[in-house]
Order: sequence, then C-alpha cells, then structure tokens
Amino acid sequence: MPKPKVFVTRLIPAKGLDLIREFCDADVWPDELPPSYEEILRRVRDVEGLVSLLTDKIDAGLMDAGPRLKVLSNMAVGVDNVDVPAATARKLPVGNTPGVLTDATADQTFALLLASARRVVEGEKYVRSGLWVTWGPQLLLGADFVGATLGIVGFGRIGQAVAKRAQGFDLRVIYHDPAAQPAFGASPVDLDTLLHESDFVSVHVPLTSATHHLVNPAFLAKMKPNAILVNTSRGGVLDQSALYDALKSKQIFAAALDVTDPEPLPSTHPLLELENCLIVPHLGSASKHTRDMMSFLAAQNLIAGLKGERLPNCVNPEVYKS
Repeated sequence: MPKPKVFVTRLIPAKGLDLIREFCDADVWPDELPPSYEEILRRVRDVEGLVSLLTDKIDAGLMDAGPRLKVLSNMAVGVDNVDVPAATARKLPVGNTPGVLTDATADQTFALLLASARRVVEGEKYVRSGLWVTWGPQLLLGADFVGATLGIVGFGRIGQAVAKRAQGFDLRVIYHDPAAQPAFGASPVDLDTLLHESDFVSVHVPLTSATHHLVNPAFLAKMKPNAILVNTSRGGVLDQSALYDALKSKQIFAAALDVTDPEPLPSTHPLLELENCLIVPHLGSASKHTRDMMSFLAAQNLIAGLKGERLPNCVNPEVYKS
C-alpha cells in the first residue's frame, strides 16, 4: 500500500522528520528560506497532509488547492498564520505544538528582561567599540530586580512559567488575564493597574483580532518612565511605530523584542537605530530539546490526521462533531 503524500515546508529537526518519513511519502522543502505562497499552493495539489511553520500563510485558497488534504499540522503554538475558521468549515483538523516550548520561552523572556535591565548588549557594544577606558560610577546604569514589580499580560502556560521564575528574583508579580487563576504568588489586576505599577511588563497573549496592536500609544502612555517592555508572543501584538516614539522620547526606559512584524524587520527600520531596543530573531523556542519536541508533536498530529484519528493537539476540535 503506498504511503500518504505530504509536504513539509521546511527541514525540521530529525526527531519529527524521521517519524514523518517512516510513515509518509514526504516532500520536504530543502532551502533555508521558506517556500513562497505560490510554491506551497503548487505542492499541496496532490498531498494528504501539510506540515507548516509560522512563516507560512495557510488560507482558504491554499486549502481549496489541495482537494486531498486531510490534516494541517503547524509546528508552533500560535496558529495566527492559519485560517482556522476556513479549515473548520472544510472539516480539516489543525494541529499545533503547545506545552513543550513553555519553559524555553519563559527562559528567553527572562534572558531579555535581564539583558535589558542591566544593559548587557549596550555594554558589549561599548567594549567592542573601544569606548571602555575605566570603571565609571555612572556608566550604563540599569534597573534592579529585587523589590520591583513584574506585570504579566496573558497568564497562560508561558505567563505562569515566567511568574514561577520571578519568584527566584524576589519580584512582586501581578498579571492581567480574566480567564486565569492566581498561581506562583502572582495577583490578578486590571490592565491599567498593571501598567501603572509595573517596572517590567511582559506580554504573553496569542495574536488575534482582539490583541492586534494591544500595545499601542495608550498602553505605552500608562507605563512608568523607568519601565521595560518585553514581547515574546507575536509581533502583531505591538504597534511598532508607537513603541519607537515611546522609546525615542524616553517615555519608557527600554524594550526587548523576540518577535516583530514583519519578521525579519527591514534593515532600515527605525527601531534598529535605538540603543534602548533589543531585538533578537524569534528565539523563544530555540533550544535543541524544545525544537526536537515541537517537530515530534507536529509529526504526531500529522500522522494521526492521515489515519483519520483525533489529533493529539487540535486547535479546532469541533471538526470531530457530527
């Protein structure tokens, strides 16, 4: 019996890819850059399964171009790159990879918090540029953690993991998320209170129509002038023009971004000119174990869908209702 044909839009870690190749006739995109929309459109025409990444736009037109599609497996927690309602209307289950990247993303959040608070990247550039001539009592002063307040916007798995880590730094932790219960010593507050009281604000919400540009001029205006903003969720959650204005005018102290919109930012983007804005290339889940497990979950979702079984991690379980 022939193996089911699938298209994998990038060379994912072997832990997942080997499993896919064992069960499927896999067409794997070999390049470092992702395939174009037109290329994916062409390759889905005769496949039964698709493994996509957050860089791939999976919309209704693409789904209709693949009449044999049985499953869409997205190697990410967020599925903002997938038109989930369109998939549901076509009875296509959509898989994601939650849980396994929680700790890595929380670690990355704290790496960015620490780097911004203690101006690590600015200091490294200062040394390499030959400007360091002596110890200075006013040189690159940053922020303290002990006794400071961390505000977490979005208190799901990752937000709670950040709160857990904050306990070791003696931070007071507050959060805004009406759907979440208190955990790890964090106290629920309304968003205005969080912004007014926090020395550090960390954003952990999914990108939806409701959260698009959640971090906007009004949001930033309510933050303390010494506050640091960290975003490890999705770039679209943040209005980057408003952030530039807030950082340039010293309305807030600093920002650290693991995600941007678009990704990557153009080399001429004004945020890249600012010393108080640290930007890294979407590294939240970038540990070997985490990416291995993400690829494995993506493979499991794909294979379950091809077998007609319920996906282990399905974002639209209503497709299974009769």
